[in-house]
Amino acid sequence: MQLPRVRRSFVLPGVIIALAALVVGAGGAAAFESDTVGSYWEGLWWALSLMTTVGFVEGTPTSVGGALTSAVLMVSGFLLLSLISAALASLFVREDEEPAEEREEAIEQQILDRLTAIELRLQSLERSEAPELDAEDRRAEP
Repeated sequence: MQLPRVRRSFVLPGVIIALAALVVGAGGAAAFESDTVGSYWEGLWWALSLMTTVGFVEGTPTSVGGALTSAVLMVSGFLLLSLISAALASLFVREDEEPAEEREEAIEQQILDRLTAIELRLQSLERSEAPELDAEDRRAEP
């Protein structure tokens, strides 16, 4: 089974979604974890540390909302890191694959051209044999 390819066009939306999760997560941390996170800016630091896989700055969350916010931040940070790593790797792989892809496209075009020629010849043969078949059918009738 072949996994879907990560496209570089996914990076910008991924970064935007991750930044939105960071900003919302900072507010959630400040709201849910008011014992450990005193302000929005501390929440932003807390959320950033989770997204970058550093870990908890002030300890583990004490509320359900804080735990859910932490889970979303950890997963989105992991996905963002994976997405950026895959996009960077695709830059190097893409350069190596371009000559091979060009050869494959040229071969595919040759095959399509040959198939078109075969189809035209087959149609020509069918047209040239059609009158002979009609004449044979007429002879066979009593």
